[in-house]
Amino acid sequence: MATDLSARRADVPALHQTVRGRPLVYLDNASTTLKPQVVIDAVQRTMARECANVHRGVHALSEGATAQYEGARARVAAFLGARPAEIVFTRGTTESVNLVAQTWGRANLARGDTVVVTAMEHHSNLVPWQMLCGELGARLHVLPITDDGELVLDLPERARLVAVTHVSNVLGTINPVADICRAAHERGAVVLVDGAQAAGHLPVDVRALGCDFYALSAHKLFGPTGTGVLWGRAELLADMPEWMGGGDMVLSVTLEGATYREAPYKFEAGTPNIAGVVGLGAAADYAAGLGWEAAAAHERSLVDRATAALSAIPGVRLLGAPRRRIGIVAFTLAGAHPHDVATIVDREGIAIRSGHHCAEPLHRRLGVAASARASFAFYNTAAEVDALAAAVRLAAETFG
Repeated sequence: MATDLSARRADVPALHQTVRGRPLVYLDNASTTLKPQVVIDAVQRTMARECANVHRGVHALSEGATAQYEGARARVAAFLGARPAEIVFTRGTTESVNLVAQTWGRANLARGDTVVVTAMEHHSNLVPWQMLCGELGARLHVLPITDDGELVLDLPERARLVAVTHVSNVLGTINPVADICRAAHERGAVVLVDGAQAAGHLPVDVRALGCDFYALSAHKLFGPTGTGVLWGRAELLADMPEWMGGGDMVLSVTLEGATYREAPYKFEAGTPNIAGVVGLGAAADYAAGLGWEAAAAHERSLVDRATAALSAIPGVRLLGAPRRRIGIVAFTLAGAHPHDVATIVDREGIAIRSGHHCAEPLHRRLGVAASARASFAFYNTAAEVDALAAAVRLAAETFG
């Protein structure tokens, strides 16, 4: 990866700018990733040349847009080891989870059933289940984590649904999803995996994982915002009721009622984010071409370098120490609010995240209200990690 790094950085135009008079160091990849030129080109080409609606027109532009849109569905399916008919396009992971909650959940959960989540969930894979359990009278069971940020896998026998993140967006923990799926299926439970933080860092094969649903967001996979995916097992999608009504999800409509298309189209009402979906297809191809083993080794070297450098700074506390992780490092600095740390770091041209990262329960479990977070991607370098450490040391001196 090291020999290819300079070329890969050249693929990403946003890297080549100055911020506060300094070269940009972008370390907020867990929030959203920067976009390779090939993705930007795919979106621009769609908007410029194939600017038409999909599925409904017989003119050349509409046919071209439809071909690009459905081609992206096939590319995303290949990326996930799935079939195109199992790929539902959404606005992102949040909508994907809500879709499952409002369709599969309402049709299959009842008072007294148990929904299992974990203490490290992003709000998007927690709040929808809180809302549904509260409405239906189901029970929400939370799997705990260790101080190191490892999941304690102790599923209740009466679990009906398990909703688990593949990778923690705060700690970088890679959860043993295949093991969770086996344990859940032994209890007759269905498993939904939030793959938002995993898809741009790990190879994802939904068949090998053994899950029933997998959700991801394009913008964390080097693709456009406002676009995402719900993968579901075909038999589950077929049995799930429709969610939103409107154009394109129907076969026929009268004033008395309607008949609906099969999955995935019955879940895609209205005009979709066509250019975003095409961009997602390009992003999936680009990510798959990185070489997962080399990219993971590069990312691991960055996170090891960052943890060593940050832990040597007086007042810094690193959150969690998971054995298997992607390139995310969350930390606090004694005497300083994470927002103040991020502000000082930003003055050095370095972008990091501060706050609770939509994971308030996890922060409470670790005894803090918020944290600063640096997160890496394939285009980050050792020199950028060193720049981060120097900036945090400056913050420590400021607040010390």
